[in-house]
Amino acid sequence: MTMEKHGVVPDVIDTVPEKLLEVVYDDGVNVDGGNKLTPTIVKDAPQVKWEAESDTYYLLCMTDPDAPSRKFPKAREWHHWLIGNIPGNDISKGQVLSEYIGAAPPPDTGFHRYVILVYKQPTKLKFDEKKLTNKSSMGREKFAIRNFAKKYNLGEPIAGNFFQAKYDNYVPTIYKQIGA
Repeated sequence: MTMEKHGVVPDVIDTVPEKLLEVVYDDGVNVDGGNKLTPTIVKDAPQVKWEAESDTYYLLCMTDPDAPSRKFPKAREWHHWLIGNIPGNDISKGQVLSEYIGAAPPPDTGFHRYVILVYKQPTKLKFDEKKLTNKSSMGREKFAIRNFAKKYNLGEPIAGNFFQAKYDNYVPTIYKQIGA
């Protein structure tokens, strides 16, 4: 499986999710098991779909285990997006814990992996994390979805996917947006 080949297992999660998560960016660009996309393409939040039960809540996370670089991931993981209490797969009705920030790998750090995962929640949850906006980088580094999932009894992800991206000319726009 691609997640194992690219080290997502064990860097981010312990097992490959059973289902492939459908992730589509603007202009119909699909995330496809580690394909290479640019920060320009992934600047806006994608459409994400998975097989969901209508009476169940889910959590969605997008995280970069390669911050600031894959060779020296001292800020692993830098989370880009976190939404909990999603009824079925209607992300628009979920509780945004961290607003979406697109891929923004620093220059000369090569390709970063951007891992998008969905967890089935045991029930509707009360999260105690501070809500993070997309106007700041504060509170996003040294996140671990594995620990977050443990804290809230989420188990292993039920669906996942990932892409890779390296620096392009859009990254300075993101840095300016988050005050980096």
